[in-house]
Amino acid sequence: MSFYWVKTNAFIKKVFSKYCWDIPNNEKKIYLTFDDGPTPEITDWVLSELKKFDAKATFFCIGKNIKANLALFDKLITDGHSIGNHTMNHVNGWKSHTNEYIENVQNCAAILDEQEKNPHRLLFRPPYGKIKKAQSKILRSLGYKIVMWDVLSADFDQSITPEKCLENVTKNVKSGSVIVFHDSIKASPNLRFALPRTLHFLKENGYKFDIIH
Repeated sequence: MSFYWVKTNAFIKKVFSKYCWDIPNNEKKIYLTFDDGPTPEITDWVLSELKKFDAKATFFCIGKNIKANLALFDKLITDGHSIGNHTMNHVNGWKSHTNEYIENVQNCAAILDEQEKNPHRLLFRPPYGKIKKAQSKILRSLGYKIVMWDVLSADFDQSITPEKCLENVTKNVKSGSVIVFHDSIKASPNLRFALPRTLHFLKENGYKFDIIH
């Protein structure tokens, strides 16, 4: 299993305070996010589940997936969800030269800007959560808000059970949490179990769904 934390601790948030880890509030608002789409086999299903609970979310999309699935991308917008940039090709910032990384982000931004219906917000989530200081500095100078997370479902981890994926969220969520799921094929077995139950849990416990601006 790869190393990761499902609950981001206060020390990490303090050290990397220029990133958005959560959005504290007194209204029990939480922020569902989905990475890696749009993916025909799973994003449509995610949208259907969200609609059942009148839940809005923020989708961090990969440029090449937008380009390949324009109608599905338009549906994200039509359904009232927020959109963020997740690079053109799901690039690992730690393994990339800064200029190439920024170019990849801008290529995704160009795809986003081509879609007239898209109120392109300058939201960015680095794939794998891995971004160099220099890359971050340039993106923030361009106006991007770099959005990380407070709670990680770990739906992408095929070594955990769907029940554990659900527990990762329900045991750690609090008002203001930014929660990560993935609308990808790899994550779908865990996601299909965990997402409906997460939505039910959040609704039953008085949480409100909001999008990231």
